[in-house]
Amino acid sequence: MVGAGWSRAYNRPHPKRTPASPVPAKPSFDAPRALQLAHQTFDIEARALLGLKARQGENFGEAVRTMLQCTGRVVVMGMGKSGHVGRKIAATLASTGTPAMFVHPAEASHGDLGMVTRGDVVLAISNSGEVDEIAAILPALKRLGITLVAMTGRTESTLAQHADIVLSSAVDEEACPLKLAPTASTTAQMALGDALAVALLDARGFREEDFARSHPGGSLGRKLLTHVRDLMRTGEALPRVSPETGFTDMMREMSSKGLGAAAICDADGHVLGIFTDGDLRRGIEQGRDLRDLKAGEVMHKKPRSVSPDALAVDAADLMEEARITLVLVVDRENKLVGALNFNDLMRAKVI
Repeated sequence: MVGAGWSRAYNRPHPKRTPASPVPAKPSFDAPRALQLAHQTFDIEARALLGLKARQGENFGEAVRTMLQCTGRVVVMGMGKSGHVGRKIAATLASTGTPAMFVHPAEASHGDLGMVTRGDVVLAISNSGEVDEIAAILPALKRLGITLVAMTGRTESTLAQHADIVLSSAVDEEACPLKLAPTASTTAQMALGDALAVALLDARGFREEDFARSHPGGSLGRKLLTHVRDLMRTGEALPRVSPETGFTDMMREMSSKGLGAAAICDADGHVLGIFTDGDLRRGIEQGRDLRDLKAGEVMHKKPRSVSPDALAVDAADLMEEARITLVLVVDRENKLVGALNFNDLMRAKVI
């Protein structure tokens, strides 16, 4: 009987016990309030940036000098939102001439600290300056003789006390209405990182060409790295005739090469002139009978030309200025070495 009673008690369903939890507020949308908060955010973050300007002094110049003289890389570290900002700062530095990389502080304690070597400079970012993951690796960085630059909102923090150079990223208030989410503070960090990158690229004499080399896949890279020789038609693809070539044979040459023009060259390859589809159209409009004429009699003398070493974007500018769709490519002796048309530039995404 006891067993049966126990069985019945054991199998009796227990009342559900759930921890008390606040009922989430029902979402509501108020367009005027949303706009008001947006304006408030802009105002707070703008004030934060102006305050950031006033907080920079000799330490900023010392940080730039240290990174400029660095024989290794600038290693950027940060946790949470500061880590996301740090990744962007490292990417900006690397793309503007300062070798840089991001190392996650938590992973650094488990082997990634091996990425940091003597000669590197560490830029550690923390608004509070009390992040445990960064504090844990500070002794190891000191043993390596690493120069530590701290970007922090609290210049009396643990991070600041261990740093060789301290950059203040302090803000008076966050834009978050709850004063919890990093908003103005991360904006300040981002701007301070951009300021470092700009100062460094200026000190290095970094130019557009240097930027293009680190961005070969971008539009600027294509414009500043692509030369005429990379795109021009050469060899058998060139429509070329002599001054004595008959008009009909010249038209066959133009049609077979599909560039809408033919270069007229002497026996040594020197360019004497050009005949284009436009010249043909204008001749017909004027009522001229061109069939019995030779190439040398109908050609346009002194055609526009470029060097094979010229930038493709310069050739594009020449075509636009002269309102032409093809330009001849000649060497220093004015010998024909290639031809470039508008479609070639379009395919290469130079224009």
